[in-house]
Amino acid sequence: MHIKRWNLKKLALYGAGLLIIYVLITGRSRQYQIDALIENSKAEEVWEYVADFGKMRTLNPTILDFKIIADSGHTHEWHYSVAYTERLSHWPYWLNTAKAHYVVTKSMPGVEPAIYGIVSKHRTCFFKGIYCLNSLSEFKCTPSGRDTYCSERIQYQCPPFLSEACHRELEYQRQAVMHNLTVIFSKKQYSN
Repeated sequence: MHIKRWNLKKLALYGAGLLIIYVLITGRSRQYQIDALIENSKAEEVWEYVADFGKMRTLNPTILDFKIIADSGHTHEWHYSVAYTERLSHWPYWLNTAKAHYVVTKSMPGVEPAIYGIVSKHRTCFFKGIYCLNSLSEFKCTPSGRDTYCSERIQYQCPPFLSEACHRELEYQRQAVMHNLTVIFSKKQYSN
């Protein structure tokens, strides 16, 4: 009987230790915002470009491959899900897998100002799916005269001891997306 109590105490201590470790490495929610003005562009064209995950590989250099796993909707509200693999920009040999669900919307005709939005929920997993983190992105494009104003607000999880690395990674990816959008649409302007 003494052995059973000892085993229960040991099991309880291990369980408590694992719970503490899990809490320490579980992602805490953080926020990030970025915006950009895409000159001489139409908001709908910029929005369509960003909404097409096939073009996301051009915008975000960390994405290696992807597969669309579901697709439905209509012109004003389109849903799709994608599974993708990406590498970390600061640790290029470290790969992660992710699944994301996108809701791509545009305001109905006659609504001013027109708003073009993309809401996406991502579940990014490391260590062959053992450790996963969630993020939520709200990307909007609105006309601003002859230009397009794009903004993105992201809520993401990150372990406390990796907060600086997570922020750097997110910042690198999102700045790359906005920069590449600006470059792509400035080239379109000259090719028209």
